[in-house]
Amino acid sequence: MTQRFAILGHPVAHSKSPQIHAAFARAAGIDLTYERVEPPLDGFAVTVARLRAEGFRGANVTLPFKVDAFRLCTQRTRRAEQAESVNTLEFTAQGIEGDTTDGIGLVRDVEGRCGRKIAGLRVLLVGAGGAARGVAGPLLDAAPARLAIANRTLARALDIVQLYSEASQLSALTLGELPQHQFDLVINATSASLSDALPLVPPSVFASGALAYDMVYGKGQTPFLQLAASAGAQTSDGLGMLVEQAAEAFHHWHGVRPETAPVFRLLRSESPA
Repeated sequence: MTQRFAILGHPVAHSKSPQIHAAFARAAGIDLTYERVEPPLDGFAVTVARLRAEGFRGANVTLPFKVDAFRLCTQRTRRAEQAESVNTLEFTAQGIEGDTTDGIGLVRDVEGRCGRKIAGLRVLLVGAGGAARGVAGPLLDAAPARLAIANRTLARALDIVQLYSEASQLSALTLGELPQHQFDLVINATSASLSDALPLVPPSVFASGALAYDMVYGKGQTPFLQLAASAGAQTSDGLGMLVEQAAEAFHHWHGVRPETAPVFRLLRSESPA
């Protein structure tokens, strides 16, 4: 029987998730359909109820519904509980199971494709919104020497620090404090690149040989990545993270971990960095 899945977002027409999951399914010999669904901004729960009634097995969730998805779940993974965000839903007879795969997708892309083991690195996460909250836990699990969260409003960065109060290597900074520090891995988790804006990061923040990672993809060399390259840093956009988080969701649903490199190469050929 064909298994039915969907990606829920507003907007969602740009999503590459159907293409990614179709490629994973072909390689694994799994019969599925994967659709784009755009709920009204005030209609997420109603849309999920409809998908369940129509026999869908699960769904991925993108902006702006990840917190709505978290609240709707009857059961959540530990990392989803920590992030207070869900991007992967599985519909069962007992209810709705929720997971978040963004953080593990980021870590796998940084450590695999980019070749940077996070253990022992000084890591900076720029931004303290939902994107940063969704990846902080897996970054800490990767054992950096330091994980600093820098944000224009310090209170929001401190909120994330509070979620992981047992992590001694985690701290919060204002953007104004950044010139006093250097990092080996600098991750832009703000939305600045979506509007071709530059987050307020000084060039001095990039240590010698640093990796700059922009979680946005499909925008080419964003102002953040251009700044990093001019400072001598290696750069990467978030396309690999997109593929890796999808692979983790695929594994959650099917118990199969797909090969990601062929799908990454296909998408990169369509959307060069």
